[in-house]
Amino acid sequence: MARGGNRLRPMVGVVVRRRVAVRLREGVCVGEVAARFGISVRTVQRIRDEDALVRRRGGHSGFRLSYVERVQIQMRCEAGESVRGIARAMERSASTVWRELARNGGRGRYRAVRAEARAQEQARRPKPGKLDRCPGLWAEVKARLRRRWSPEQVAATLKLEYPDDPGMQISHESIYRALYVQSRGELRRELTGLLRTRRSTRKSQGRAGLRGRLAGMVPIADRPPEADDRRVPGHWEGDLILGARGDSAIVTLVERHTRYVLLARLQDRTTDHVIRVLTDRIQHLPAHLLKSLTWDQGRELAAHARFTEQTGVPVYFCDPHSPWQRGSNENTNGLLRQYLPKGTDLAVHDQAALDEIAAELNGRPRKTLGWENPAERMAVLLGEPGPVRGRLTAPIAATPRPPGSAPRRRAL
Repeated sequence: MARGGNRLRPMVGVVVRRRVAVRLREGVCVGEVAARFGISVRTVQRIRDEDALVRRRGGHSGFRLSYVERVQIQMRCEAGESVRGIARAMERSASTVWRELARNGGRGRYRAVRAEARAQEQARRPKPGKLDRCPGLWAEVKARLRRRWSPEQVAATLKLEYPDDPGMQISHESIYRALYVQSRGELRRELTGLLRTRRSTRKSQGRAGLRGRLAGMVPIADRPPEADDRRVPGHWEGDLILGARGDSAIVTLVERHTRYVLLARLQDRTTDHVIRVLTDRIQHLPAHLLKSLTWDQGRELAAHARFTEQTGVPVYFCDPHSPWQRGSNENTNGLLRQYLPKGTDLAVHDQAALDEIAAELNGRPRKTLGWENPAERMAVLLGEPGPVRGRLTAPIAATPRPPGSAPRRRAL
């Protein structure tokens, strides 16, 4: 017997509950089911409601309590078990059980059906935003946006002007969400048109960690200091440039000291294929020119540990949303768009064509190199008399000098 309020009621077992639910799904009326199993109509109705909740919810995240677990909490509370005992039996944290009880009336008033219904109601999406719930706040935000303030300026000044009124405070990300996600029609066009960028869509910047970390990732902060000042050759930066709809891709590698470029054609963007292409592309470089590779946190280099094992080149990963940490590579990718425009199919370029593009880029004089070109700098490092040839890139023509001029001084 289990106590319900001030009276006792018979405990209905799990097997009986399942059989009752099956008969109800078959269309048998509540009265007939109650008579058949010897339980009250109210109990049958409660089992019906519980079964409907379970079927409506379907699969659920393991991070959240399921309806079955809520039933266990109710039954164990009625049996007088402690919170820690309930948590131990369910293999849950004691704080999880305690919060579940606290938000649903406590041990004496906890009911699994009501708790599940409340959880489903809170999980409904979309929820009304704060600006929808607070018309006064929304009026203030609109007035300041119409003065061409940025959402960050609006959020900061509201916090200063209303330090003791949370109802008049809002984050800049919530303002952006109201403009780009929740608003519609003329109001959206008016307010987004007042922002500096005037863009029609925006990606939320509020959470940097959603992309997920690669296993065993070594951060750029652990990269040798010698790579930062570019005085020592052999440290490379890499990335992919994508074609139309992301269906084609090309690997770009840039040596930080010389700004020397290598390109490689990809058949797909799986990590196995990318690692194989990278390994093949650098295998003819001498060891003193293979000291490190810096990459962003793209999944195409998930097998970075295997790449390091095969080549001996450690891989360092940039911080999220920090392209400036691969400045040479980002700049080179911009130059490559002269040859490989955005929105085009990059698969039409074979490896020979990519080598020609790399050769032309490596033959361009660079201000940062004292108007020498990357090919000349790389030739010096390789001990060759002229520009680099062979597997590294297609043959590169030497940069012509005016007649009678002295040869340029080479410098490392």
